[in-house]
Amino acid sequence: MKQIARRCELTVATTYHLVRTLAYEGYVIRREDGTYIVGLEIADRYRELVAAFRGPPAVGDALRRAAVDSGYSHYLGRFVGNKVAITAVAEGPRSPYVEDLVPGFDEGAHATALGKALLATLTPDQRARYLRDFGMRQFTAQTLTSVEQLENDLAAGERRGMQIEMGQFRQGVACAGLIVTPDRDLERRVVIACALPAAELMTSARVLRTRLQATARVVAEALAAGEPNGTT
Repeated sequence: MKQIARRCELTVATTYHLVRTLAYEGYVIRREDGTYIVGLEIADRYRELVAAFRGPPAVGDALRRAAVDSGYSHYLGRFVGNKVAITAVAEGPRSPYVEDLVPGFDEGAHATALGKALLATLTPDQRARYLRDFGMRQFTAQTLTSVEQLENDLAAGERRGMQIEMGQFRQGVACAGLIVTPDRDLERRVVIACALPAAELMTSARVLRTRLQATARVVAEALAAGEPNGTT
């Protein structure tokens, strides 16, 4: 308890009160030695977060079908609180497992195709501000770590009709992504992406783009159908 108080810069009395409340609500569990672990209520809140991020059930159905048909993990992303975040995931058996890529993940926009597809919807000034605020962490030796490199990469992706990365976030893993809904409202812009072994991207890029475009259309229709009176 004293450690929590010190890290959170709270008084011990305030910390005791807050932690007791969290324990009563099930968000933390007190162990016999007096320490605390995360409680089961956290899992319920996470499931609610995932459902809210994903949108209508038809969106999840479309992602799962794409993952089954291709064997690749598929992701949706959007701006959440002005940060690029993953909002839905459907795992595919042929994709390398990347433990970080779960709903709510909001790092490495410059190193993932999902992030690049969203960053490409910004103006150069908006992108520069985003990268200045959140940085360009180097995940692998292939990660782009300068604004100039990223601008050139995004321009190539726009010409290609699909943003890609190979080993920039995880060694041996590639990702491809494109826009689903190019809305004027920043937080209504949605992108779709899929992850696959890096070696497979070079031989299947065109087929992958066609499949992603088809899935994007289905997702866009599902999102539109789930909006009450045309709004979210």
